[in-house]
Amino acid sequence: MKSYFLFVVLALLVSGCSTKIDVYENNKPVFIAEDFFNGPLTAHGIVKNRSGKVIRTFNATLEGSWNEGVGLLAERFVFDDGEVQFRNWTLSPEPNNNGYIGGAEDVLGDAQILTAGNAMFINYTLVIPYNDTTIDVQVDDRMYLVSDKVLINESKLTKWGFDVGEVVLTIIKSD
Repeated sequence: MKSYFLFVVLALLVSGCSTKIDVYENNKPVFIAEDFFNGPLTAHGIVKNRSGKVIRTFNATLEGSWNEGVGLLAERFVFDDGEVQFRNWTLSPEPNNNGYIGGAEDVLGDAQILTAGNAMFINYTLVIPYNDTTIDVQVDDRMYLVSDKVLINESKLTKWGFDVGEVVLTIIKSD
């Protein structure tokens, strides 16, 4: 019983340690999705396994557009082993003006998207191919605008609360 109590206390402590987006509210430059994700972009990144070893690299082209307040971000990833993946994100403004609701072909349900200052956080469940089946992985995307043309993204991937990988990428807005 004593070890169970200790486990519960530790779990509650760890779950409360995540930085909230509000702490970035006054950071500059201010991230505005409609401006940054509009037009051509490129992305360059790495994929790490759960022990932190880089297991893949990739480059991507992205094209953002907006129609009546709803955004479309078309992504094409090319991995170092030749695999090509596509993802089409939609970003719809949340009714209370607190962010966006997102979706994509391989995202299960709605992605919750919040913005504040120079940051954008996205939480969602990604369905990824694994052997001859798929697995659902929780993704915690944290994006930070560091200049008008550069956005840095860290993605933590978890399954059943355990770290299974990480993606780090830089997105560059083309002129």
